[in-house]
Amino acid sequence: MRSRQPVRKPDPTYRPDAASIIQDAHRELKSPARRLLGKRILTLGGLVLLSGCDLTSDKSVDAMLRKMSAFNDDAQALLFDPRKLAPTYPESMIARPFPFNAFYDIDQVPDVDARTYRLEIGGLVGGKRNWTLDELRSLPQQDQITRHICIEGWSAIGRWGGVRFSDFLARAGADMRAKYVALHCADNYWTSIDMPTALHPQTQLTLTYDGDVLPPKYGFPMKLRMPTKLGYKNAKHIVAITVTNEFPGGYWENQGYNWFGGS
Repeated sequence: MRSRQPVRKPDPTYRPDAASIIQDAHRELKSPARRLLGKRILTLGGLVLLSGCDLTSDKSVDAMLRKMSAFNDDAQALLFDPRKLAPTYPESMIARPFPFNAFYDIDQVPDVDARTYRLEIGGLVGGKRNWTLDELRSLPQQDQITRHICIEGWSAIGRWGGVRFSDFLARAGADMRAKYVALHCADNYWTSIDMPTALHPQTQLTLTYDGDVLPPKYGFPMKLRMPTKLGYKNAKHIVAITVTNEFPGGYWENQGYNWFGGS
């Protein structure tokens, strides 16, 4: 018979020092999908919280990062004011050309046929579920000149035109008491937002950029423009919308980005 090895009890007085915490956290945050969490975790407050945890395993670090991400989501949701407008800017500040940004190269932008395109809206919806581009363009339109802020550290001001999202949801018979709105895209991207953000007066189903039809590189046939959210929440090439009470997650959010993604 094998002799039993004595069980080593953890030393209750042990606490990892700040240097080891930073080293472990940096290792976990090497991938782009966790950089946002890193910016929030690697602070004095984050180190104090982490110092009481076991950082000897990848799973423990990952679990703590995700807990902190959920905490940030809750804090951002509490700070969000659905009546407060994001800043707007004069036409002279519009970026021309506006930067291209996606999780793929520009030559991989999806080619969507405007003639056969249909926007599908499903889930907790009691009205029209398929919309052509002509039908969407016939709805009341609005313009906004607002700043797009990318998680990668750059920002640019653009002029966006389209349908106020709250107006569209009302016309489609969406249940405004639902918790979430999920967005599905032609490039296999997806994300989701809370209903208060969906109903914000500057949240827009964007059909034009700078007075012209929205170019493919900016999200044709439409994108969701939200100046209250970071860029990765502003989904492009939208083909389907789902109104739901089930948490939908998102492409980057499922890999570690904060879900709320704004304020």
